[in-house]
Amino acid sequence: MSHTGNWNYPTPIRFGPGRIVELADACLELNIHRPLLITDPVLADLPITKQALEAVSSKDLYCGVFSDMQSNPIGRDVKAGVEALRKGEHDGVIAFGGGSALDVAKAVALMAHQVRPLWDFEDIGDYWTRVDESAMVPCVAVPTTSGTGSEVGRCSVIIHEEECRKAIIFHPKMLPERVIADPALTINLPARITAAVGMDALSHNLEAFCAPGYHPQADGIALEGMRLIHTSLIKAYQDGRDISARSDMMAASLMGATAFQKGLGAMHAMSHPLGAHLHAHHGLTNAIVMPYVLDRNRSVIEEKMVDLARYLQLPGTGTDAVIQWVLSLRKRLQIPHTLQALGVEERHCQELAKFSIVDPTAGGNPIQLSIKDYEELFRKARLGAV
Repeated sequence: MSHTGNWNYPTPIRFGPGRIVELADACLELNIHRPLLITDPVLADLPITKQALEAVSSKDLYCGVFSDMQSNPIGRDVKAGVEALRKGEHDGVIAFGGGSALDVAKAVALMAHQVRPLWDFEDIGDYWTRVDESAMVPCVAVPTTSGTGSEVGRCSVIIHEEECRKAIIFHPKMLPERVIADPALTINLPARITAAVGMDALSHNLEAFCAPGYHPQADGIALEGMRLIHTSLIKAYQDGRDISARSDMMAASLMGATAFQKGLGAMHAMSHPLGAHLHAHHGLTNAIVMPYVLDRNRSVIEEKMVDLARYLQLPGTGTDAVIQWVLSLRKRLQIPHTLQALGVEERHCQELAKFSIVDPTAGGNPIQLSIKDYEELFRKARLGAV
């Protein structure tokens, strides 16, 4: 079966191995002639980035590169990117990389010529209406991992360094106007990163499926996204050159980010402060807290878990079957079993809970949890006790 297609949902997507050669065409469709390629410092020196730059120069476009950012990006990273964009007189952004690079790039495209500060556009109430849309520049997104799905998202997660928390910056037009989804770019992704970002994609699909509310479109996308992960994550982990598995995972990643417009939940509400305070990898933290959140929510998600277990043809039924599947995935992917392994101490639990309960994703959890609930979840996840 060919893993190539042109999709127009939720944004125009060129999907398939080798499609990076169409990057210049995507830029020109948006009238971008002087793009700024924004990526992370590791990717900046890799062959796939050189390949992308060659694809752009094939049509005589001038392309600058910005890569001065942290693995968990902070507000200063966005500010520096905006300065580079203005200094180089760039008229558009190529967001190239994993979730961090994509988030910074999308925020730079948003902030290109704004006069208000970044935090004025946080995902609170109608803050997004403060954006001067004429001060934005267009964005082409090129994911190089299969986890966040940020290439089809309308927000960026950026650490507010003064307040030591992850903030969600949102505007509907932050959704990149073109996406090049080329699974071949993920061929050399290390196995441990493949595992972590794959579990991140699972968390997006799973939490979207569990989120309350009537949204059969999102539920259907999330279900199929989880089937692709069930079929292909272990294959991609064991053999990074399996292009079929890599394609399935890239599709599942963008499907998760499409589905979670319905909502996320406590997994992400716990992961965001873990990333902000301890700089832990987002995919790893989601993977570690996942079974504890499922268990806490079981009273209201059991019917959905019955459907999921049946769709994935798991042994057993309902929430128990799904939790066992998650635990099995974690073991086979050699993901740590506890938050303690990431450096979380007992003294952190209460403080982390204070940030979780006010995180924007907390509202999508099927059960409204108290600060004590979050403290208990952190303690269980820290020690690995269900």
